[in-house]
Order: sequence, then C-alpha cells, then structure tokens
Amino acid sequence: MSAMKDRDPEIILRRPSPEDGVAINELVERCKPLDENSVYCNLLQCSHFSETSALTEINGEVVGFVSGYMIPEDEESLFIWQVAVAPEARGLSLGKRMIFDILHRSSAKKVKYIKTTITPDNKASHGVFKSIAREMGADVDQDVLFDEEEHFDGQQETEMLWNIGPFKRADIMSALSSAA
Repeated sequence: MSAMKDRDPEIILRRPSPEDGVAINELVERCKPLDENSVYCNLLQCSHFSETSALTEINGEVVGFVSGYMIPEDEESLFIWQVAVAPEARGLSLGKRMIFDILHRSSAKKVKYIKTTITPDNKASHGVFKSIAREMGADVDQDVLFDEEEHFDGQQETEMLWNIGPFKRADIMSALSSAA
C-alpha cells in the first residue's frame, strides 16, 4: 500500500459514507484478530451509524475505521464496536484520534462514558483504551459481558466490557488536542 510512503502524509479523519463500505470491509479483513462483518453490515455502519463512526484516510486510502453507536437506553454512553487500523498505519494513534473525533461531535455532547468489549488477549486494544482513559482522567471498570462458555459455547474468547468514565466535555477537548 502506498499510503505510508510519503514522509508527510495527508491524514483525513471524517464520517464514513456508504461508498466506503467495501474499503472498510477489506481493511477489517487485514486487521486480525478483528471479527469480520459482511459488506452489508459495513454499509449500515456507514449510513445509519455514521455520526458515531469515523474513518481515516492517508493520501486517499482508507487506513482506519471506528464503528460505534449510542446505547439506546443510555444517552450518556457511546459503545465502540470495532477499531481497525491498517498494519502500515499503526503507531500514529489513529484509533484514539478517531474515537476523540467522534466524541468531539455535537451529537456526542451528552456522552460521559465510553463502553467497549475487548478479549483478554487483545493487548493493542487494551493499550488504546487505557490511553484514552488516562488522557481524559477517567476511571476504567471491567466486567465479563459475554462469557466464552456461557455465550459462545467455547468457540470464542470471553468479551470483557470496559466502562471508561465519567468524563466531561472539557476532558475530550484537552485529549483531542493532545492526540492530534
């Protein structure tokens, strides 16, 4: 991929659109151990959930995607479903930058908590979300959401629910400027 060949790449963070669905699907396929979704699922994320999702392009190529949604019964919580960053774009804090970009939007003005699930062995995601919590001065609570045996019949690792917060809008603004 040519996106990272430039010494001074043009990085664009934006809301995804349905036209990005196939590129996002291809990106996720390259980001093991992430679960792959159908292109149709990615199209829905890029249309119905574009306000709570973010995409990163470097020199016109899709290299990052965060999908999220507001929890219906809890307007103060943003659930981050998936963070995908192309292997060649890692080390630029893109995952964290995309999450802060979502939190900075007016549609997230009531958000005081980030929730996500992470398997115990996904150290990269642990690092991203610990860093987000640290930059916002927020607590992290963890608990089992979906158990390997009880919910996945032993076919997938336990998904731990991470609850980060509470935080304030000012914490987001400060963290956003430090992540850029």
